Amino acid sequence: MTDTQTIISALRKVNDPELHQDIVSLNMVRNVSLDSGKLTFEIVLTTPACPLRETIDQDVKSALADFSDIREIEIDWGAEVRSTVSREGGPAPIEGVKNIIAVGSNKGGVGKSTVSTNLAVALSKLGARVGIIDADITGPNIPTMLGITEGIQSEGNVGLHPIEAHGVLAASIGFVLPKGTPVVWRGPMIGSGVRQLMRDIEWEAIDYLIIDLPPGTSDASMTMAQDALIAGAVIVSSPQKVAIEDARKAVGMFDRLSVPIFGIVENMAGDIFGHGGARDAAEELGIEFLGDLPLDSSIRKGSDEGVPVVVADPDSTIASSFIGLAEQVASRCSVLQFAGEEARL
Repeated sequence: MTDTQTIISALRKVNDPELHQDIVSLNMVRNVSLDSGKLTFEIVLTTPACPLRETIDQDVKSALADFSDIREIEIDWGAEVRSTVSREGGPAPIEGVKNIIAVGSNKGGVGKSTVSTNLAVALSKLGARVGIIDADITGPNIPTMLGITEGIQSEGNVGLHPIEAHGVLAASIGFVLPKGTPVVWRGPMIGSGVRQLMRDIEWEAIDYLIIDLPPGTSDASMTMAQDALIAGAVIVSSPQKVAIEDARKAVGMFDRLSVPIFGIVENMAGDIFGHGGARDAAEELGIEFLGDLPLDSSIRKGSDEGVPVVVADPDSTIASSFIGLAEQVASRCSVLQFAGEEARL
């Protein structure tokens, strides 16, 4: 007669495909119950954006297939996002935030804000609690891309605070500047502005905080890396040679700042700008290639209208590409968290 301990022993044969440990040891299997041939239990993933849930599901059912007295299996899927493990001598986490993901490039015009916005919305659609910081102090675009009115917090005494749009909590200096107001700040002031966006805003229960960085190796990037615990960085590049050259510099910058690199994504791929340059750069640099995103008018339209393509056309191939990017980023975040936890044991 099968009992719960026998079932748990069988599930020890199922490994998480990316963490390479069995799901029981990882405390992913919980509340096992067998009653009159019906088996119920929870599987708690490390992220709601897990790209390999179907693989785990198939492996679990294969591991239990030989138990003839189990006539029905009901799995309650959940997720608990783990926090980035602090590095010795490194910066402290941001209160209320489990993981910070930087999106950057050394070159302007490659679509960092577009990628940041759709990445954030995609993670939210997959079930995560997501925030986004517009760290491009002198050229904040996130309000427009999320459909939030510029200068919405410029009047009254409410101060700068996050605004929710499309399931994402956003913070931008553009919220407190009247429309059309330029930000004419020197480097140290820009660094201070980024620090305030990270530290002075009350974030609560955020699984992933996306930071949309300005181009270059500026005070914004340095402040971010030195003042907050960053889970990892996503490098954005368009396919042409000059963009790839700058992407390499961004990789070098994050290496120097001791920020792990999740990988590089090729944006605006297609006939006009070419295709494949970022993949080649990733191979050359020994980092992950996170996929390519096409040059398509629907992405531009969504950004201009404040409705990201992931929301505006969720069943499109382009939206699927952003969902895939979100799954990869969340997955790499989980892998690095696990490695950090193992290193501390």
